[in-house]
Amino acid sequence: PSRPLQLAYVGTISIGTPPQEFKVIFDTGSTDLWVPSIYCSSPACANHNVFNPLLSSTFRISGRPIHLQYGSGRMSGFLAYDTVRFGGLVDESQGFGLSLREPGKFMEYAVFDGILGLGYPSLGLRGTIPVFDNLWRQGLISEELFAFYLSKKEEEGSVVMFGGVDHSYYSGELNWVPVSRPFYWQLSMDSISMNGVVIACDSGCEAIIDTGTSLLIGPSDIVFNIQKIINANQSYSGEYIIDCDAVNTLPDIVFTINGINYPVPASAYI
Repeated sequence: PSRPLQLAYVGTISIGTPPQEFKVIFDTGSTDLWVPSIYCSSPACANHNVFNPLLSSTFRISGRPIHLQYGSGRMSGFLAYDTVRFGGLVDESQGFGLSLREPGKFMEYAVFDGILGLGYPSLGLRGTIPVFDNLWRQGLISEELFAFYLSKKEEEGSVVMFGGVDHSYYSGELNWVPVSRPFYWQLSMDSISMNGVVIACDSGCEAIIDTGTSLLIGPSDIVFNIQKIINANQSYSGEYIIDCDAVNTLPDIVFTINGINYPVPASAYI
């Protein structure tokens, strides 16, 4: 299970024998798994659960240095192998990172300990097998797919599913979209519109599906145009401000993907 903490959907995994628990983001925007280690010297590690290799009988060290960069935050550390458990699955000899440094305030105040990446292997550390691919290779899942159900606001019940789709979480038909480049979960978008008028991506554009970020991110000119349409005002900090009551009158932002419209209401983008 995952649960929303305003900025992220976080779930619990364990690593080692006996298991040591960690809160991680299940992130489609990256590929690698990492958690803090007892050897980490950054303030961020003092605020989070840390992995102690000395307590695990199944731990194997690689010693290979690793460096991972994210949109917000970064980590450096070393590669290791151990048993990873979550949702009843037991992933043996899984390669993962142990942090030595996690600089910056973002990591220090993060609601998660580490990150479990679900991107393509080509996006990850060279020579390692990502968690999802390892599950499939070991025959632990019946289908080579995973799915997310993300609940709203403070609602409990968000779930990431491995090896299948629970059809009780949706009504109607699932819409399948081709991946345009097997690196990120990247797709080709037809257009972005408001009030029936195309406001961006008029000739089509590329986008990625990223469960690890809290924001819709786009080119600054497109974002500025949307802010202008909804009459948002820029503050001194660079953020845009709008009256909360506007949620009742503002139009949907409609993303058209593979010929199907996906409207995002004002309640979701304000």
